[in-house]
Amino acid sequence: MSTVASAAELVFPTDFVWGTAASATQAEGAGADSDWLAWERAGRAPASGDGNGFGTRFAEDFALLAEWGLLHHRLSLDWSRLEPTPGRFDQRAVEHYRAMLAAGREAGLTVWACLLHGALPSWFTAEGGFLHPEAAARWRRWVEFAAETFGDLVSGWKPVNGPASFATKRYLTGQFPPGVTDRTMFGRALRAIQVADFEAARLLRTTGRPTASVAALAPVIPGSEAARPAAKAFDGVLWDSWLGLARSDAYGDAFDYIGFSYYFAVEIGEAGQPRPYPPGRAVGPQGYVPWPEGLRLVLDRLAEELPGRRLLVSELGYGGSDDAARVEYLSQALAHVNAAMRDGVDVAGVFLWTGVDNYEWTDGYTVPFGLFTADRQPRGSADFVRNVIQRSRR
Repeated sequence: MSTVASAAELVFPTDFVWGTAASATQAEGAGADSDWLAWERAGRAPASGDGNGFGTRFAEDFALLAEWGLLHHRLSLDWSRLEPTPGRFDQRAVEHYRAMLAAGREAGLTVWACLLHGALPSWFTAEGGFLHPEAAARWRRWVEFAAETFGDLVSGWKPVNGPASFATKRYLTGQFPPGVTDRTMFGRALRAIQVADFEAARLLRTTGRPTASVAALAPVIPGSEAARPAAKAFDGVLWDSWLGLARSDAYGDAFDYIGFSYYFAVEIGEAGQPRPYPPGRAVGPQGYVPWPEGLRLVLDRLAEELPGRRLLVSELGYGGSDDAARVEYLSQALAHVNAAMRDGVDVAGVFLWTGVDNYEWTDGYTVPFGLFTADRQPRGSADFVRNVIQRSRR
């Protein structure tokens, strides 16, 4: 295994993808017809308002990202805004997102589109979400509409953000609407959402644009020898639930890039309870330990599980007000990516979460992740990333 480079030694291939990621709800605020706005109004989450203003400042923000060398960006097309009632698509919302995508292209960015990130149309959730007998047909209608309506302006597709995380928060921990805590429903929802992701990717590839997954992945560490069975079960949910689809004849070619988000590792106790890992380290504001070493573990496992596939770090970020700690975290994480590449792991690029500080769901605006503040002022972490990019493009 290669020695991890220092920050000053980080040099990536000239064609390495450098990007940022965000979502509609977090950058534009919850849509009027989304289940998340209803969740806010029920007092289950802080008000999102207009997000960080991206809905009106997108041209400015794209120019800012391009100026700093971040030439790829993933946004989400808000299903609730575009299809506020079943089968009826809002032309004003269509024009809004077409203008947004066109502005990204004009700024010189490669814009990737996500079709589901966190929030759903209220009508879809009310009728049972992905557990409804007709959910697959409803989902396909939305995916086909997005492909036909925006395919000429989208450069790549990332259909569902973190399917396992999405299912967990909605049907196991109850943090997201509909607030269910039922293991049986969770299992059914997880399978349905994973399949929806692969089905969408397979359909979207017909537009001639590349597809990438955004699986939320983490190393799973047993807390003791007795905890190994529970850790194996947890690992099965997090990893095996989609790896089987990725290897299958039906869906093995759905994604051009095996993409994932990485934030932390998890330790599992004997009763199956997840705990922050490594133990004894400072826990961040969202309840986990920022541990860059875990990123290398994820990269190595993916290279082993899916040999020959191109990998993409679809989300990587540090949440907290200490930007010096953010720089240190990103420096170490990128060094692990760099070392993995030297050892033969095929990594196409990294999308950082996020460009501009935004709304962080149940944490509201209290946990900044941005390279830039909400006032669009660059932090030291933005300088750090730009320096790495510039060295790599010389």
